[in-house]
Amino acid sequence: MNKRSILIAVLLLFLVVLATVTFLYTSKEDDVEIIHGDLDDIIEDGELIVLTINSYASYFSYRESPMGFQYELAQGFAKSLGVELKVKVVNSEVELVKALLNGEGDLIAYNLAITNERKKELIYCGKENVSHQVLVQRNGKDVLNDVTQLVGKEVYVMPGKYEMRLKNLNQELGGGIMIHEINQDSITNEDLITMVAEGKIDYTVTNNELAKINKTYNPNLNISMEISFDQRSAWAVRKTSPKLAEAADKWHRENINSAEYEASARRYFELNKHTPQAAILSLKDGRISHYDDLFKKYASQINWDWRLLAALVYTESNFNPGAVSWAGAKGLMQLMPVTARAYGVPVGMESDPEQSIKGGVKYIAALQKIFSKVRDEDRVKFVLASYNSGIGHVFDAMALAEKYGKDKYLWDGNVAVYMLLKNREEYYKDPVCKNGYFRGTETYNFVRDVMTRADVYMRNIKN
Repeated sequence: MNKRSILIAVLLLFLVVLATVTFLYTSKEDDVEIIHGDLDDIIEDGELIVLTINSYASYFSYRESPMGFQYELAQGFAKSLGVELKVKVVNSEVELVKALLNGEGDLIAYNLAITNERKKELIYCGKENVSHQVLVQRNGKDVLNDVTQLVGKEVYVMPGKYEMRLKNLNQELGGGIMIHEINQDSITNEDLITMVAEGKIDYTVTNNELAKINKTYNPNLNISMEISFDQRSAWAVRKTSPKLAEAADKWHRENINSAEYEASARRYFELNKHTPQAAILSLKDGRISHYDDLFKKYASQINWDWRLLAALVYTESNFNPGAVSWAGAKGLMQLMPVTARAYGVPVGMESDPEQSIKGGVKYIAALQKIFSKVRDEDRVKFVLASYNSGIGHVFDAMALAEKYGKDKYLWDGNVAVYMLLKNREEYYKDPVCKNGYFRGTETYNFVRDVMTRADVYMRNIKN
């Protein structure tokens, strides 16, 4: 690829990033007048402003594309009104309510806990969600199905509401639950769930929504046992927006059983997020896959060993050109639609092996240019991380590394550490982070797995 082509590709990448960055953090000092009154003002202005919180279930960025269950619902609602959707992200439920009442948004698109106090100022609307805390354990013959069976068991929890509920439950049972409070900065609630899945600990506690999400990454988890009372939650608007609340109620009633609604719910809470993996096609014949010739043809354009490119594709799609991920990425190289278009993959050709590889290699070339300051031996890891998560989250991890005295141009033990912490509030809400929450464990594992697989290929397959 010549310099002009690379420059164009880099420019396209930045345009993709700019086109999809919708995280607009509100300032506590802002004194904002109410932008819209009720539904009529929204329709006249042609814009619905929703307030939400960064989380996997609500709103986050993935490969430079905005995603999240609540985001997709808000998109559908805005479309039904014939208006554009604008998203503002704040840091907590308290800030959600404050920003709504200050007129910084029209609608809270988040499962906001329903309380009598909030009902004095808000109208709850949309689908009412019921949540509760659950015990996270592994499937097997010794699965607990009654809270009394927790007596004598070791349960690991983060300080806060989960620990409090467990202590109250322990008191109700007369004691006997061995509660381990985890205070390590590097451990998150999601980390504890992963530790259960990996057999490092036997039990932890979380809410049912987060439990469902993590089960899609760890199918061996059992999350069936409830340990708390139900908490109701829903969307909300100001008391002065009854027509907007009525429209949201109507839209949810009409769409809750639709194919689109169910597909969105399955994507976030049910679909297995891991691609099944297969072995080398033929060790004897020195063949990794049916696409080795294409890997050899295009890897040279980015100065990669073709076996490294094969390892990337294996990890992305298991060499299945028809693969479609939970997030909508397609083809051998699992390009998101906006990325595929930016790098020349024609509409409808995402499953064509050569088109996918050609487009993916152009994307990698653009990423290499962006990380030109990174040492040669580490640049590939930054590229792989950006390919998996989107460049914004890697920039965030680099900014965090620099802030905490680490080398922002070194992956292992430096930027990788802060990528892992991108799902922890005190890090993804840090002012240096511009892209919010992300499940960084997946990107960390992706980089490790591709590099490990490439090493296996290089040791067993001739160049």
